[in-house]
Amino acid sequence: MLAIERRREILTRLMADGKVIVAELARDFGVTEETIRRDLERMDKEGLVSKTYGGAVSKQNSGLDLPYNVRESVNVPEKKEIAEKIAELVHDRERVMLDSSSTSLYVVKQLKNKKNLTIITNSVKILVEVADMADWTVLSTGGLLKKDALSLTGSSAEKMINSYHVDTAICSCKGLDMELGVTDSNEGDSLIKQAIFAAAEKRILALDSEKFDKKSFVKVCGLGEINVLVTDTEPSPQWVSFCNEKEIDLVY
Repeated sequence: MLAIERRREILTRLMADGKVIVAELARDFGVTEETIRRDLERMDKEGLVSKTYGGAVSKQNSGLDLPYNVRESVNVPEKKEIAEKIAELVHDRERVMLDSSSTSLYVVKQLKNKKNLTIITNSVKILVEVADMADWTVLSTGGLLKKDALSLTGSSAEKMINSYHVDTAICSCKGLDMELGVTDSNEGDSLIKQAIFAAAEKRILALDSEKFDKKSFVKVCGLGEINVLVTDTEPSPQWVSFCNEKEIDLVY
């Protein structure tokens, strides 16, 4: 199959399903995942799709999220590096809020050597991951189960978060832009992240380097509301200068 024919078929699937997943496309077309990523990158530049992490969504469905199990397996080395750096910023007996991003799950795994932490999260995966931590206090936000994302959202989750004050908040996002700030793919997740950041003394944004200079669907907050930005590689000189200007601690 020619590349142009493959991309046409990818568009057909997007029109039918609203999203595609790199691993599935590579298997179905008998090519490497890197080949599919190049296809999606070209299609994104041509304005045909919105490339995301682990796949793509149609321009008409830019609020869609890929399933959690797909996001969890994407950019794993980068997420582990980010998690290790964040773990150095969290100390014993701290109260920590985390969102339901796959990056936050890797952070929690790195925090397991900390003592007497209090964890508040809307992530079902994180709740399961820390269930055996005997000296930790773990609180679930409750709320409406978002099945594909394994997260708890809605007004009851927001109300629970708003009733607490913590030392550290850790969230990820879908895009980071100097003018627009921190963005995510849907309103429900964005409201949860806003509430988590508002409840914390120290606000840590965790994201891999691919998300710089990207804009997603819904604004979470301005960059001036972030205290620490943790990523896997050194950003561009423009971003380093921008973070210095905004007094954001840049960790990579």
